[in-house]
Amino acid sequence: MAIINDESIEKLYKQQQELEQSLQYASYIQQSLFPKNSLIKHIFPESFLFFKPKDIVSGDFYWINRESEKTIVAIGDSTGHGVPGAFLSILGISFLQLVISRYNPKSPAIVLNYLREYLMKALNQTGKEFEQKDGFDISLCFIDNKSKNIQFSGAFNPIYIIRDREVNQLLGDKMPIGIGADFEEPFTNHEFKLKKGDMIYLFTDGYPDQFGGPEGKKYKYKPFRKLLTECSILRTEEQEKKIKEEFDRWKGDSPQIDDVTIFGIRQ
Repeated sequence: MAIINDESIEKLYKQQQELEQSLQYASYIQQSLFPKNSLIKHIFPESFLFFKPKDIVSGDFYWINRESEKTIVAIGDSTGHGVPGAFLSILGISFLQLVISRYNPKSPAIVLNYLREYLMKALNQTGKEFEQKDGFDISLCFIDNKSKNIQFSGAFNPIYIIRDREVNQLLGDKMPIGIGADFEEPFTNHEFKLKKGDMIYLFTDGYPDQFGGPEGKKYKYKPFRKLLTECSILRTEEQEKKIKEEFDRWKGDSPQIDDVTIFGIRQ
């Protein structure tokens, strides 16, 4: 039977401190890959980002790239969270940058097809029955800088476009970036004609899947859409505040179960 003494406790405490310091530095590296808030506000003056990792590092990631003709926006949700999710998020960002710069793709669906190919090769995924099915879900948008029309493709994740308190859902395909289906079909491309004042919401499933409330149940998507609809008429700063307050109210004393990301953009 192991004897716990002051020396053992001190050793454990030191190991915990070293681990936390390593994770904090890993978080710093991961954050350096994300677009800075100043860049986001420069590209989208009327926008907000609610980003709340479950752990010090995150499996959720976000990425923005502005070109002469279009602005590209991505929100991803890696398998798991914490350190494993963070590794996948870094792969996701790296492959996004590679595909955009190398192929100059004309639609987000083409990007997702390439992303899946690159990730499967990187993780040596071949589709065998007992193979680990790591990967990520993603919402990817191309916004035309002149016409403001939007193209969208998603791996599981949808986007909401709310106009005059009416929700327009653009649904992602029911397959991930990575091995996850018997047959990997091409991703679907959607187009939507935007109008001034529209609110675009990209998000991961962390918010609607959060447990809480008086019965300890999931928040779910119907109340989530209702919340965003109510927020859509507010200034983006007020939207962010209301969404944060509602999340904290619902979660209460329950533990956060997943990373949470919501990105709202006013046209």
